[in-house]
Amino acid sequence: MERPKIAIIDTNTLAAMGLKQILQNVMPIMTVDTFGSFAELQSAHPDTYFHYFAAMSIVLEHKDFFQTHHRKTIVLTLSLDTMSQLSDFHCLCVNVPEQQLVRSLLSLQQGAHSEGKNLPPMPDIISRKILTDREIEVMSLIVQGYINKEIAERLNIGLATVITHRKNIMDKLGFRSVSALTIYAVMHGYVDINKI
Repeated sequence: MERPKIAIIDTNTLAAMGLKQILQNVMPIMTVDTFGSFAELQSAHPDTYFHYFAAMSIVLEHKDFFQTHHRKTIVLTLSLDTMSQLSDFHCLCVNVPEQQLVRSLLSLQQGAHSEGKNLPPMPDIISRKILTDREIEVMSLIVQGYINKEIAERLNIGLATVITHRKNIMDKLGFRSVSALTIYAVMHGYVDINKI
C-alpha cells in the first residue's frame, strides 16, 4: 500500500524543507513532497495529496483550486493575527519558535485525525513500546518543560539517574531534540498536548 502524501507549496525553499522535516516527525506514515510553485504541484497530480500546506501568496494566486480543496488546505501564514488570515481555511503560523510550531501541528493533526481517524495504521516499529515505565515518566516531565533537577525531585530519584534516563530515551528513540521527543510523547498519548 502506498503511503499517503502531503504537499508543501512554498517559494521559500528553506522554509519548505524545515516544515517537511517537522511534518515527517509529526506524521511519520506520510510522504512529504515540496514544490516551489503551483505549476510544479499541478504537474505532480495534485489530487493524489492528502493535504496541501501552501504559502498564503500561492493560495491567493490560485484561490479557485484551493477553495475547491479547502478541507485539505492549510495556509502557511507569517502572523498569529486572525485578522490577517484567510477565514475559509485552516491557517498555520510558521513565524513562531519550533516548539510552538510543533504544538500547532499536533493540534491540527489531533483535531482533524484524532485517534488516527482517516489515517492508515502506524508501522509496527513506531507503535511498539520501546521505553520502560520509568523512562516514560521522565520523558513526560521533559516534554512538559521540567529541568533535570525538578524531575529528580518529582520522581524522588538522583540527578545522575535522571541524566542517564534522558540519554537512554534519546538513544532508544534516535532523537536529538526535545521537539522530536515532544511529538513522540503526544502522538503516543504519554502527554496531553495542553500540558506542553
